[in-house]
Amino acid sequence: MDTRRPTLISVVLPAYNESEGLPVVVSSILHALANTGFAHEIVVIDDGSTDGTREVMLDLCAKQPSLRYVRFSRNFGKEAALSAGLRTAAGDAVILMDSDGQHPPALISVFLDKWREGAEVVAGVQNERLESWTKRRFKAGYYWLMQAGSHVVIPPDAGDFRLIDRKVVDAINALPERNRQMKGLFAWVGFRTVLVPFQPEPRVAGVTKFTWRQLFKLAFTGLTSFSVVPLRLVSLTGLVISSTAFLYGCYLLFEHYVVGGRVPGWPTLAVGMMFLSGVQLLALGVIAEYLGRTFEEAKQRPIYIVAEDSRVKSPPHAASPVYDASAFVADARASETETGRHS
Repeated sequence: MDTRRPTLISVVLPAYNESEGLPVVVSSILHALANTGFAHEIVVIDDGSTDGTREVMLDLCAKQPSLRYVRFSRNFGKEAALSAGLRTAAGDAVILMDSDGQHPPALISVFLDKWREGAEVVAGVQNERLESWTKRRFKAGYYWLMQAGSHVVIPPDAGDFRLIDRKVVDAINALPERNRQMKGLFAWVGFRTVLVPFQPEPRVAGVTKFTWRQLFKLAFTGLTSFSVVPLRLVSLTGLVISSTAFLYGCYLLFEHYVVGGRVPGWPTLAVGMMFLSGVQLLALGVIAEYLGRTFEEAKQRPIYIVAEDSRVKSPPHAASPVYDASAFVADARASETETGRHS
């Protein structure tokens, strides 16, 4: 943290179909920020909501100048919304919170105290997660795989609720990758991190928008971005199969030449071929997933596209990737000019 007094605190709220709860959540956060004594702003990133989120937020922005509303052209996902929030926020410290009200605004002052004491990242860790047994087991297995094949340590119960110093925000914004798992990126950039336990509150309104399909997709993105465990598992499976086949071959030779029994032919061959074919397809699928990630990165499409910004009076559909669209155009033109000079 800078030794000087920070001039601005930003709170980023990714939102998807949260029109019912946003007024209450925004009001409680504004109240908590007012008690800190710092200048502040709240940036709401609308991830392509289809309810009345836009109308609610434009009305709130008209009444409260410290609010900023950014709307995507469609649903790009929470990771894209978090990335957009970090790109948009101007604060010396940026606080990421969910827009459903489960992250208590009362912890904002606690986060700021830790920040003033020298922490560069202050992450909230849930004491008790209101999740099913199946989801908890799935999460435990996932983090075990992550830690087994990665040098990045991700606290299992530390979510997106955190305060990030400006230098950390700048470091994350400089990362060019498009397939993002923000929890992994937060851990990858490092910096001094302090964990603060908290008890999540009930949702203000509505139900969670995260489905099992989205959770699985996010988990696989994290595995392929920060871990080589899937590739190593394929190699291990191949080793186990080869060893098993060798031992089985030794057993058949022993049975034929020593015991004198008749070795079964067709059933053994059929089972072996089916098993090996399945393993080969699995291996190809894992490799294809990594190649697909590389293909997505090579296309260099933007992470998200902004359709509307309450503070920018510009034409809609302006691209907002990791790097600003105008910067992409400028870089391309500069590259063309440089190429022309050398030709």
